[in-house]
Amino acid sequence: MGGQERISTAKEAADHELILAFGRLQGAANRLGYILGRAIEEECGISHLMYEVLLILARAGGPGLSMRTISREQVLTTGGVTRLVDRMEAAGLVERTGDPDDRRGRLVRLTPLGEETAVRASEIHLENIKRYFLEPLPAAHRERFAEDLRLLSHSARDMLPRLR
Repeated sequence: MGGQERISTAKEAADHELILAFGRLQGAANRLGYILGRAIEEECGISHLMYEVLLILARAGGPGLSMRTISREQVLTTGGVTRLVDRMEAAGLVERTGDPDDRRGRLVRLTPLGEETAVRASEIHLENIKRYFLEPLPAAHRERFAEDLRLLSHSARDMLPRLR
């Protein structure tokens, strides 16, 4: 893969196997994100991004997470996370509390409704992941594919500049 290094025409660029492969990855991620996100929205009344924040908070447990930590996990600015958390708080999914380690700091944590919503959305999401993400792949490739995606995700995360 990637044998041809010099691209001299737009046609060569459009047909380059690595450019095509990355385009397919982006296209699949966008389409699957739309399909799976739409199901969560229709069934649970929350966006896929809200669902992701619920999972981040559930994974963290304890007293909660700072806006900065959530923004790093979601690759959003702290302002974007603040607006998202405002909407989630208004919906009763999360609450802000004082940070026991920093008098001026605030942490975000799940409410009981947020916990319930995360569980309900995850049941739907898991079924759709199996149906749309795994079933099209040969069974023998599924574990390796998931591991390769983990490696790519962590590598990309580690290369990102820190957002403010």
